[in-house]
Amino acid sequence: MVTVEPPPPGRTEGPGEAVVAAAAAMELGLALARVDYVQVGVTSQKTMRLLPASGRRATQKVVIGDQDGVITCFGIKKGEAVPVFKTLPGQRITRLELGGALNTPQEKIFVAAGSEVRGFTKRGKQFLSFETNLTENIKAMHISGADLFLCASYIYNHYCDCKDQHYYLSGDKINDILCLPVEKLNCITPILACQDRVLRVLQGSDLLYEVEVPGPPSVLALNKGNGGDSGEEVLFGTSDGKLGLIQFSHSSPVHKWEIRNDKKRGGILCIDSFDIVGDGVKELLIGRDDGILEVYNFDSTNDPVLRYDHALSESITSIQGGCVGKDGYDEILASTYSGWVTGLTTEPVHREGGSGEELKISQEMQNKISSLRSELEHLQIKVLQEREKYQQSSRSSTAVSAVPAFSVNDKFTLNKDDASYSLILEVQTAIDNVLIQSDVPIDLLDVDKNSAVVSFSGCDSEPNSNFLLATYRCQANTTRLELKIRSIEGQYGILQAYVTPRIQPKTCQVRQYQIKPLSLHQRTHSIDHDRPMNTLTLKGQFSFAEIHSWVVFCLPEVPEKTPAGECTTFYFQNTFLDTQLESTYRKGEGFFKSDNISTISILKDVLSKEATKRKINLSISYDINEISVNHTLKLIHPKLEYQLLLAKKVQLIDALKELQVHEGNMDFLIPEYRCILEEADHLLEEYKKQPAHLERLYGMITDLFIDKFKFKGTNVKSKVPLLLEILDSYDQNALIAFFDAAT
Repeated sequence: MVTVEPPPPGRTEGPGEAVVAAAAAMELGLALARVDYVQVGVTSQKTMRLLPASGRRATQKVVIGDQDGVITCFGIKKGEAVPVFKTLPGQRITRLELGGALNTPQEKIFVAAGSEVRGFTKRGKQFLSFETNLTENIKAMHISGADLFLCASYIYNHYCDCKDQHYYLSGDKINDILCLPVEKLNCITPILACQDRVLRVLQGSDLLYEVEVPGPPSVLALNKGNGGDSGEEVLFGTSDGKLGLIQFSHSSPVHKWEIRNDKKRGGILCIDSFDIVGDGVKELLIGRDDGILEVYNFDSTNDPVLRYDHALSESITSIQGGCVGKDGYDEILASTYSGWVTGLTTEPVHREGGSGEELKISQEMQNKISSLRSELEHLQIKVLQEREKYQQSSRSSTAVSAVPAFSVNDKFTLNKDDASYSLILEVQTAIDNVLIQSDVPIDLLDVDKNSAVVSFSGCDSEPNSNFLLATYRCQANTTRLELKIRSIEGQYGILQAYVTPRIQPKTCQVRQYQIKPLSLHQRTHSIDHDRPMNTLTLKGQFSFAEIHSWVVFCLPEVPEKTPAGECTTFYFQNTFLDTQLESTYRKGEGFFKSDNISTISILKDVLSKEATKRKINLSISYDINEISVNHTLKLIHPKLEYQLLLAKKVQLIDALKELQVHEGNMDFLIPEYRCILEEADHLLEEYKKQPAHLERLYGMITDLFIDKFKFKGTNVKSKVPLLLEILDSYDQNALIAFFDAAT
């Protein structure tokens, strides 16, 4: 059944967003109307494609695979979705690609499910069932003629005519794969998008070179669908919402452009190039995991400019431009997490014409509305009957409890910009409530896009290590909830989310997330070796795999798989303080360097504890650089000074507003106070977004003070009250002098 505006339940768009989107569309010369075609099961990333059209601007068939293992192919005829074929359920479909002989229409359908690749004709006849014998499920797939490129979590395999050709073991998880067009370059050049912010370019089974990108790459696409004029141009999107274009020549890469995620939108899941305007130049279509669909065109310097966006309420898993609803009318087609296939079409919803045509369209709409109402009433009656049947069976002596299954899509990631973690929970049906519980101290931060009502429950941290209990009650039709938390380094444990959807009978799923000891550290590719470094050295009878597991326990963004080779080095940066950490380790030895003594102290305590658990004797030595303490205090200084000034301004707002009301104007105030009043709303909003920010900085300075003298064998906790007094009347020189003078 096809429906035109308004959107279905669970897919909301505010009037303000609609006006902005319409204005942007007009600027680009677009007038797009939203049409919701069908809903299938829950979908994974890159599992929907449009089959090639039979003629120029003729309607295309849509093929989509879902997590129930069902492949659905349909077309649109007279406004109705007409099925072409539909397969039986099976293993979860993780990828869907089109293929065929090179330089011919790509109309054969290939799906990856588990460790198997299956092929279907456009009529639904299966012609291929290829069991790869991979030990893990297929995560990414690309097809080029007779060449099949598959990736599991860390393993890349290249097959030609289903025969093994090449193999590569990646240093971190593989999120996507692409091969430069063979018909243009006459050579096979696979590119892997890896979680460690690197694109790896392969030649056979060997690594040709690596390219660093500004975030963990989540998706790759050929520029303009064919790699551009050279065939070497590849678009990438990252899980933190950045977008870029790189030209991969045989010897070295060229970064063409990059777009930062200044609007703090979701991660990019899908990319396509399509001429939606009809001017002969392809626009860039982007789908994000917060439901934002974007259209970019290119200015005179070939830099992308955002011209249009549209908000859906759930992740966009696939996006493609084509002609679906009616001959001659192009549209942007998107599939979402819960399985909706939605189009933004150039076909006018309200046509201009004589009264006879208007009457005809009105009658068509009336018939459609009547049909939908009848179908809805039938479904409501059926639901009531089934609910009553369930209630009767549950009360019988032979009753068997049946817990309804539902899918949860979750994402827990560290944001570099504000040193906080984003927890995104997405459910295929409306969420009733989410209970958050933590056995480690954390702060919950405000999220602008979050409309849920939060309530906190009292909890006793002493006997049960229960530091947080908070309940988010969601509004009707909310399928996606985003939370932000900030942790304290050195305090580690488990964060749990209990997700309860609006389904009967009531059921709940629990998701667990590890808060690591150095939770605010993020992987980077290089550090400044000229900084004053403190060194921690571990030696003992431990294996390479054992010390790697300890590093995984301590730090985020470290691959769980033990690296290849005998030795490895990882670099990290603290997203809150900008301090750095270098970790190098092998069998029996580990070396950790940081310009922050507190980082070394946390590592020493946690690694000792982990070794003791395994009854491994460690020889621990350290080399402390006194200069690093003042260096760290100087890194903290601008942040502390800014927060103290912000707190001071916020304290003055109420008093200044009273004076303004009493005097009737602000003319008598000095410019500094007038500025505070003018920016009062902004200041209050910023202060509200950063609860306990000042206390965090105080805590870090206190830890730094205690850790400095702990390595000297001195306990200075009795001097902490004096340190806090100095911080309350903060002066950088006085603070440094206090650190230097304390013994």
